[in-house]
Amino acid sequence: MVDVNTIVGDAVQAPDGTVIIPISKVSFGFAAGGGEYNNCCIMSEESEEDDQEDKKTGSKAGKFPFAGGSGAGVSINPVAFMVVGQNQIKLLPVNVNSSVDKILDMVPDLIEKANETIRKKIAIKKEIKTGDTVGQATIEKNNQ
Repeated sequence: MVDVNTIVGDAVQAPDGTVIIPISKVSFGFAAGGGEYNNCCIMSEESEEDDQEDKKTGSKAGKFPFAGGSGAGVSINPVAFMVVGQNQIKLLPVNVNSSVDKILDMVPDLIEKANETIRKKIAIKKEIKTGDTVGQATIEKNNQ
């Protein structure tokens, strides 16, 4: 009933060359049930005779009617879109309410900003060692 193309959909190419691949979640559910019900409320003279005949023969036909049913359900929900292009791959979730996902998306930017700050401090220290007056002015400006 389900193949891999249901979960990972057909790729769509954008005019700029980016490829978008939809990813879905598929759920199935099946149920069935039944039972025999007493017809005591519908008793008539004929059914009383049938009951006596059933007792003689040992047959329970007609004494308890059967009722049953079954059902099934299928659900396909989009989960995310994989975007491939411009030398990178991104997974864009449909439900972006998760705080953890937001934090994980921010990690590369935070690391880049930390690296820039460290590079600036190293450059300032090198300028101080060389005795550059322009470097001293830069340090004072950054401290303000």
